[in-house]
Amino acid sequence: MKLHVLGVSGPFPESNGATSGYLLQADDTLIQFDLGSGVLSRLTAKTAPEGLSALFLSHWHFDHAADLPVLMYRLEALGFGKGGKVLDLYAPADDSSALRRVAAAAACFRLRDVAPGDTVQIGPCVISAGEARHPVPAVGFRVECGGRVLGYTGDTNTLPSLAGFYRGCHLLLADGLFPSEAWAEQKPHLSAALAASLAKEAGAERLVLTHLNPFFPPEILLREARENHPDVSLAAPGQILPV
Repeated sequence: MKLHVLGVSGPFPESNGATSGYLLQADDTLIQFDLGSGVLSRLTAKTAPEGLSALFLSHWHFDHAADLPVLMYRLEALGFGKGGKVLDLYAPADDSSALRRVAAAAACFRLRDVAPGDTVQIGPCVISAGEARHPVPAVGFRVECGGRVLGYTGDTNTLPSLAGFYRGCHLLLADGLFPSEAWAEQKPHLSAALAASLAKEAGAERLVLTHLNPFFPPEILLREARENHPDVSLAAPGQILPV
């Protein structure tokens, strides 16, 4: 498996940046995780979006799903939903989301609700959904393929179940938005240090911090995370990460 990093910012992009979006490649299978602001154009530079095997959203906040209606326009222009091909879209049920209502009404998508404990196979990849703690319904994902394991937390704060769900990941892509001084128990995200503690407890080989807020200096996040895990890096657009 290879993970193509398309967008890493949250909840808004840096200059010329994009919010959350990651393309997983496993042989001929192409799976998109999240499709935030600015991600679709970067995905299109990699591959034709209509060729995706599936699209997974960790939740429906705009910084993870804002480009979905624009993708809808492209798919409709190509005839998706007119008695032919559709794109499978997996995401948590969330009746409060206007974007989800748009997706549910679009014939080009086949919307499939996912909840913690669900598992689906896409090509050679077995994808499981796990718990996340966020203000709206949200999940994280664990992908197993060819003996390798990728974990993606989506947006979450601390939860007792996280370490068990991501146990043994070769690569853990984790929400590490806050420096320690800005984190609090009621916040909607982990700190970089807590993400590293999670990676250590889960026995993850490598940790990549993402959902990077442009207002927080990345060098502080990296320094604090490396105090808790030996192999930490920051996600950057354009990276291709082997799992």
